[in-house]
Amino acid sequence: MSFIWPPLLLFLLVIPLGVWVYVSRERRRAVRAAAFGWAGASQSASQSIGRANRWTRRVPAALTILGVTILVLSLARPQSVIGVPRLEGTVLLAFDVSGSMAATDVAPTRMEASKTAALKFVSGQPASVRIGVVVFSDSGISTQAPTGDRQAILTAIQRLGPERGTSLGQGILASLNAIEEDSDPSTTDYYTNDSAPPTSVPTPLPAGVYEPAIIVLLSDGENTAPPGPMEAAQEAKKRGVRIHTIGIGSPAGTTLQVEGFQVHTQLDEATLRDIAATTDGTYHAAADQDDLTAIYQDIGSQLVVRDEPFELTPILAAFGFAVLLIGGVGSLRWFGRMP
Repeated sequence: MSFIWPPLLLFLLVIPLGVWVYVSRERRRAVRAAAFGWAGASQSASQSIGRANRWTRRVPAALTILGVTILVLSLARPQSVIGVPRLEGTVLLAFDVSGSMAATDVAPTRMEASKTAALKFVSGQPASVRIGVVVFSDSGISTQAPTGDRQAILTAIQRLGPERGTSLGQGILASLNAIEEDSDPSTTDYYTNDSAPPTSVPTPLPAGVYEPAIIVLLSDGENTAPPGPMEAAQEAKKRGVRIHTIGIGSPAGTTLQVEGFQVHTQLDEATLRDIAATTDGTYHAAADQDDLTAIYQDIGSQLVVRDEPFELTPILAAFGFAVLLIGGVGSLRWFGRMP
């Protein structure tokens, strides 16, 4: 617990002085009563005190001291950090735009089915979820940094189209870079004439700890270019980023006509499963567009617990007044006076 106005805690030093004044006043009252022979009053007070147990004689005064102490603490505006569950996070949609995504084993094509389902997913997310778009073929690039601007995201998805080879590793690494730049904008590099300083390696997170950011990797899983997908998946695991993989296509595959050549392409489920398992993510197979829509709904938003400061002043103030009230009522009932 911390305090917004800690100097006000100095008022706690006044409380012992108040206790000393109270005790001194009670002693002088007893001395005056004895000196002037206030037998009736002394007898009445003795009877009142006699009705109370020994521990109850001090309860009203103790409650008064406790109540004043709590009120002084509330003046200093105490605050604590509590975990607040929220539907929020960052989702990186990593699209495979290799030539094999033009295959028609998922109607109308793997690419178009992926885009249609992704557009529905984006439209259904709450504003607290930031979404970015990464595309990869034999290289990876972030085409839309994580943002809450839904129209910008939809535009980035709509202009996607199949291109060259496939590097799952490049797609994962490009997504991780987009997440890092989103969490720390100062890491963004700009062109200068000076040599760029070396990029620091992110500190690995403890096992089982995850960032409120996920990667949704859409691909047929056929990797044809370095780096290795499992090396990139290990990097994601170190940074606490889960990867949910979605397999686009069918295990049987289909044959494409590429620049006059026939190329057979099929879904590589094993690689996509391994990527998901390495990062504690999930693997989903999408045989058609309806499967894709259901998969997106299943992944959905992540309910995360974020630490936020919470001011305790109203709670302590109410508790302090309640303690004072109880002490005052007890004193009136047992002794016929306020403490």
